[in-house]
Amino acid sequence: MSANAAKKKAAIRAVKHIENGMILGLGSGTTVSFAIKYIGELIATDELYDIYGVPTSIQTTFEAIKAKIPLTSLDEHPQLDLGIDGADQLDVKLNAIKGGGGALMREKIVAAACKEYILIADESKLTDVLGTGKVVPVEIHPFSVTPALKSVEKLGAKVSLRQSSGKLGPLVTDNGNYIIDADFGPIQDPWWLNRELHAIPGIIETGMFLGYAHLAYIGGRGSVKRLKPQPDATLKKTI
Repeated sequence: MSANAAKKKAAIRAVKHIENGMILGLGSGTTVSFAIKYIGELIATDELYDIYGVPTSIQTTFEAIKAKIPLTSLDEHPQLDLGIDGADQLDVKLNAIKGGGGALMREKIVAAACKEYILIADESKLTDVLGTGKVVPVEIHPFSVTPALKSVEKLGAKVSLRQSSGKLGPLVTDNGNYIIDADFGPIQDPWWLNRELHAIPGIIETGMFLGYAHLAYIGGRGSVKRLKPQPDATLKKTI
């Protein structure tokens, strides 16, 4: 099974949790794109109705409009019934690293507002230890670039300021901020690291999503696995 086929199957499983009348948190990224398209198809055939979505990025907003999903905001609906989002990496505790697409701040705000929050991914995103082969994105205020880089580096990371692929200069988030990509290697205590990062002046949000997900659907090898947080489990026991 290709990665896209695995992502699509995981997305469809998550969408089956949607009930009529729900207010949804719509994450960002390629896996969520499959979910958005499928939600739009169900709305078009009247299998879903009275659905509203809160998008986590400008890209998601455009995708939802194309799929004809009515949109709303957290100002109108500060609590959401269900959120569906992807992950750059996750473990069997359903702690995750996100922010590869630069939408981590809005994604985390939406995740925190959801009664139920589901992660969807292909099996290549599963790991025993967060940070193994994956950087941690950190959103920072532009005024703090050099001090923030140095402070994150002191925590043991190899750091770089993410550059834009479409223009010269740093990538600018939907919030007008910059992103540091911090490579800590395998992270033995993600909760401690997340607290230390938040203590650095200029850091607005981290890509460490700890304790948010209630459920995950992982596509791979011809099937989709349903995972709930397993505090004492390892990846090998799960797959």
